[in-house]
Amino acid sequence: MNLKELEARLQSLIEVDLLKVLPTSKVEDLIIQKLASAIQVNTVTFPDGSVTAPNVFTLVVNPSTSAKWQDQQLLAILLQSITTVAQEAGFQFTMSPAITVSTDEKVSLNDAEVVASHRIESMAETNATPLDTGSLESAGQIPENAFLIVEGVKVFPLTLPVVNIGRRLDNQLIIDDPRVSRNHAQLRAIKGRFVVFDLNSTGGTFVNGQRASQSVLYPGDVISLAGVALIFGQDNPPPRPDLKSTAPLPNSMGNNSVDRATAVFKDRSTAKFKKK
Repeated sequence: MNLKELEARLQSLIEVDLLKVLPTSKVEDLIIQKLASAIQVNTVTFPDGSVTAPNVFTLVVNPSTSAKWQDQQLLAILLQSITTVAQEAGFQFTMSPAITVSTDEKVSLNDAEVVASHRIESMAETNATPLDTGSLESAGQIPENAFLIVEGVKVFPLTLPVVNIGRRLDNQLIIDDPRVSRNHAQLRAIKGRFVVFDLNSTGGTFVNGQRASQSVLYPGDVISLAGVALIFGQDNPPPRPDLKSTAPLPNSMGNNSVDRATAVFKDRSTAKFKKK
C-alpha cells in the first residue's frame, strides 16, 4: 500500500467513524496526510521481510486547540484507524499502539505536527513502581547508545550519568526557550536505565502526554518540557537507526526549522544550533 492509498484509506475510516460518534467534528486533511506519512516513514523492515509499524504517536497542536484533541472518543477513532490501516498494509506492531497529545504555541491553529516512534517495552513496565534512586554516586551503569532528539532537529548523546536540562548555562543540555524553566528536568542513570525527574518546573514535565515527577524512560518515549519535545532513543538494545530520523513531519510550507528553540550542547562532539 503506497502513501496515497494509506492517506485515502485513513481518511475514509476516520470520516466514517466520526459521522457515527462525533458528527460535528472534522479532522483536517493535512493532519490525515501527516498521520499517513508518519506510519509509512517510520516503519522498520527486518531481515526476514517483516515490516513493523510505529506504535507511539504524538500529536503536537496549538494550546488553543488542545481541548478538541484531548477528546477521548476522537483519539480512540484516530488510533483505531491508524491500527486498521497499518494492518491492512501488512505492517506488524511490537505492542498495542498508543496516541497522546502535546502542545506547542508555534503550531498554527489549523495544523498539527505528528511524531511517530517505536516503543519496545510495554506500558505496564513503564508504569511500574519507580526505581530506588539512591545517591548520585550510586547512579550505576550508563545505558549504552542512549540519546535525546531535541525538537526533531538535533541528536544529543547521553554519555553522562546525570544530565541537567534547562535554560541556565550550567546545564548539560541548555534549551533556550521561554517555556522551559532555568532548572527544568534531570536525567539520571539508575540501574542501567535513564530516569527523568521534574525539578519543580513551572510548565511541568510530561512523558507520553502524562505529567510526571519521575519516570523510567524506554526507547520511543516522548518527553515534553512545557511543550518542548524530546524523544528518548537507544540504539542498543536493539539497533534502532530509524529513531534518529524521527521528527515532526514538514508543515504545509515545507519548512521544519522556523522558530525552533535554540539548544546548546556541552560536549566537544556537538555544537550550538540556533533559529534559522
